[in-house]
Amino acid sequence: MLGVREWLAATIAALGLLGAEPQPCPALAAGEPREPQVQEELWSLPLPIPMRGYVARPTGDGPFPMVLMNHGISNSVSDRIFFPQVEFRAAALWFARQGYLVVVPLRPGYGQMAADIPELGFYSINFTDVGSCEKPDFRSPGLAIATIDQWVIDHMVQERLAQPTGVIVVGQSGGGWGSIAFSSRNPPAVRAIITFEAGRGGRVDGKPNNNCAPDKLVEATREFGKTSRVPMLWIYVENDTFFGPELSRRMHEAFVGAGGQAEYRLFPPFGSDGHFFIDSRDAIPIWSPVVTAFLERHR
Repeated sequence: MLGVREWLAATIAALGLLGAEPQPCPALAAGEPREPQVQEELWSLPLPIPMRGYVARPTGDGPFPMVLMNHGISNSVSDRIFFPQVEFRAAALWFARQGYLVVVPLRPGYGQMAADIPELGFYSINFTDVGSCEKPDFRSPGLAIATIDQWVIDHMVQERLAQPTGVIVVGQSGGGWGSIAFSSRNPPAVRAIITFEAGRGGRVDGKPNNNCAPDKLVEATREFGKTSRVPMLWIYVENDTFFGPELSRRMHEAFVGAGGQAEYRLFPPFGSDGHFFIDSRDAIPIWSPVVTAFLERHR
């Protein structure tokens, strides 16, 4: 016979009232806090360039503290067209269960989303292409992502779904690079930024540890560090084949040497390629204590 908690959880799941997978409801000791229920949704975001977005959030009306997550970049036009809706689902649900509204926008040019809007001066190539490796422009694509981040934050705050301060930005790979670029603007609403395997120009021609222009990437990182004052946590993994330890350390040294505030954490090898650390549910017990401690320090 089902207990009250089990019956309630089964009933809610059957009615489809929660978007997240039904979670087990173990018996709780007296006074022990309950893990909040969360829901998952796909939204249309009415931004200057309309986008789709995956949203994970606690049940209720909010406004909630917000986590904005930036996905990586594909240099292949065909891959971008058939890009799936990025969710970072395991990580997003972890943040949602801490009480955050999590938004993962799918940027222009991905997933068959129209992105060329000449009247606004926006073209999908602005968000992805760095040009030739002889003279790459790492800065502009990063700042394009920073602009989108500000749009998303402003919209969620205006809709009274997100609190106007205390936003946390999380980015992976090229999305992490955009998060570093965003930090250079010191957005008032942002409390902290966390990057996973951030960078641009990795794996030219698909070759591991073959960066497009590592010295120029380091210099661009230094430029962002000159104005960035947002507390940051940079997470890398030893077996990342896009941005290995030598390059990521050089980037960090350049950034903090120019005045940026960033803690650097290098984790042991994970899976076949540490570049996809944030995508794995199994990685959460590894990085979540570090992230929790970092956010506590910058509350």
